[in-house]
Order: sequence, then structure tokens, then C-alpha cells
Amino acid sequence: MELNRMIDHTILKADATEEDVLRIIEEAKKYHFYSVCINPTWVSLAKEQLKGEPVAVCTVIGFPLGANTSAVKAYETTDAINNGADEVDMVINIGALKSKQFNKVQQDIEVVVEAAKDRALVKVIIETALLTNEEIVKACELAKIAGADFVKTSTGFSTGGAKVEDIRLMRATVGPEMGVKASGGIHNEEEAVAMVEAGATRIGTSAGVAIISGSVGEGY
Repeated sequence: MELNRMIDHTILKADATEEDVLRIIEEAKKYHFYSVCINPTWVSLAKEQLKGEPVAVCTVIGFPLGANTSAVKAYETTDAINNGADEVDMVINIGALKSKQFNKVQQDIEVVVEAAKDRALVKVIIETALLTNEEIVKACELAKIAGADFVKTSTGFSTGGAKVEDIRLMRATVGPEMGVKASGGIHNEEEAVAMVEAGATRIGTSAGVAIISGSVGEGY
């Protein structure tokens, strides 16, 4: 298992400085992580710094609440890709899902998928900590129908992060072909491996270096 090539090395805190972002980028280069996951304002910087490197640029859309309108999410996606994003992690309209407005949730995902079409990979953050198992299944089904590439557990900014049982449920729902990303509260190698064994194909974490080096990190 090349665990490093499954990690989206992440820094999404509001107070992250340019120095912090550059450190994450350098760590991603050193440890050959799959991507850096950063806020949209840093995408151009990351793209320039990673030129010629086998590290993708990932950013977030509608983050962290998912409560933006679909038009804003579509614009944000287009802007991020124009600035150099290779992947976008969008937050679903959580309130609409819990209101059983399933068409609205699906259409919200579809506009991002359409904006990213043939240009960037789309991961759909469903914020599992706020959902029942039934809602997790429904969110995954809607993301799959909408044409997303991945479903993802968490923003890392809500009431909880990734859980092994949620990853198992997500994988069982989307099947073997679609990606599943575990994010939020993954601090060490043992936790990361448990997520992979449960069905995750990508790990989102700020503790990438700790995971690879065998120490304990902060864990977004």
C-alpha cells in the first residue's frame, strides 16, 4: 500500500498564512502525496509551486457549510479550475438533504460536475457527522447519479470527522468504481489504514507527514 499516494495533504484553516501553505506544498513534494488541498485563494500559488511535480492541486467549493447557491458553487468551481485546480471538493446542501429536497441536492451537485467537466475531478463532501445512516446512503446515491467522481465524509470543521463505519456504508452504497475519501480526525498511520481497509481510496488530512513518519499529527 502506497499510503502517501492516497493522501490529500490539507490546510484549510481560515488563518493559514502563505508561509503555512508553502510548507504544506514542500511537504507534499518531499513525501509525494497525491495532492495538496487548500482554500481557493491559494490555488494559483500552489499551481505555480507544483509545476512539473506529480502532486495535484485540490481546492474546496461551498466550504465549509455547503449553503451557497448552486450558481455560486458553479462559478467558484470554474474560477478554481481556471486558476489551476485539478480537483474540487464541494460541500452538498446539507439543509436541503435533511429537508428531503433531493432534487435540489442532486442539481446542486450536477452544476459543479458540469462546471468541472473534462477539466477537474469532483469530490462531494456529505458531512457524515450531521447525517443519519439513511441520509448518508441517500447523499451517496445522489452524488453517484449526479456524476461525481468521489464521495467524501467531512469538511473537518463540523461536529466530527471520518468514522470507519461510515466509510463502509459509503463504499457499500456507491459500489467499487466510485472514489471514497475519508477526512477529518485522521491522525496516524493506524487510523489511515483502517479507513483504507474499510473502503477509502483517498485520505484527507493535515497530518500527512505524521502518518507517513509514524508519529502523531494534528489531523484535519
